[in-house]
Amino acid sequence: MKLKKLGILVAAFGLTASLLAACGSSSSSDGAEKEKNGKEIVKVALSDEVNPPFLYTDDNNKAVGYDIDYLNEIEKKLGEKYEFKYQFGEEESNLIGVSTNKFDFAINWFFKNPEREAKFLYGDPEYGYSLTALITRKDTNDIKTFEDLKGKKLAPMAPSGGLRTILNNYNEQHPDKAVKIETIEQPSNADNLKGLAEGKYDAVFLNVSTFNTVQKELNLDIKVGGIISKEPIYIVYNKKNEKIQKDINEATKELQEDGTLSKLATKWFDVDIFKDLDYINQKQYKFGN
Repeated sequence: MKLKKLGILVAAFGLTASLLAACGSSSSSDGAEKEKNGKEIVKVALSDEVNPPFLYTDDNNKAVGYDIDYLNEIEKKLGEKYEFKYQFGEEESNLIGVSTNKFDFAINWFFKNPEREAKFLYGDPEYGYSLTALITRKDTNDIKTFEDLKGKKLAPMAPSGGLRTILNNYNEQHPDKAVKIETIEQPSNADNLKGLAEGKYDAVFLNVSTFNTVQKELNLDIKVGGIISKEPIYIVYNKKNEKIQKDINEATKELQEDGTLSKLATKWFDVDIFKDLDYINQKQYKFGN
């Protein structure tokens, strides 16, 4: 899912330099590194669009987040074979880099869609989930699902993207309960949430982690009304990298089965996102309320 950049985002070039240092990338050539330690250098593209808690920098300018912890756990399991070398860039440029084999894989809470599946290999299984939710005012208790939006006003959305796809799919499957969508090319998450707090809208459909980030800055009288979906997110690989994909797939399965990913999820999201939606909604008070 590609969300519009938040106002708090760090400039791409400054972030790239700091995160490369934080992740411990080497300045030596790939060939020298391979010869020195006998490991295959895996070139990993990370997005410079900061999306807590998936990826951001802490007060010491160190790269932290769920994605980084996950990759660290993968590298621990595969450390005899591979060494990850990180580079940061804009998401679409990263995907072009993967398609041209500049990078072996990219990670940035990617959803599956037919266009990308035709170009890339996807990880199997997913390494996590992106939670989507309806955001409401704190005094609103009757909007928890899309069905509850009948007669209500939803904040405007971009014409494309993961959130719009989810809502479009719902409307196609429930034509008698379709949600009216106002389209805007570049909606501002902050402006939409301010409009919600002021009564301009009844709800905003947004990714939970994005909401938490903006809400931390604005501190509005709003909350998560209800979690709508948990969307699986995947690593995206160049199609030639079946071996790396297979090895990371196996390591990811082990991390799921031994509970490591659930622990990381609880650490970064305050809830185990690998559990079902009923459980997650029971814990929704933790999401920015």
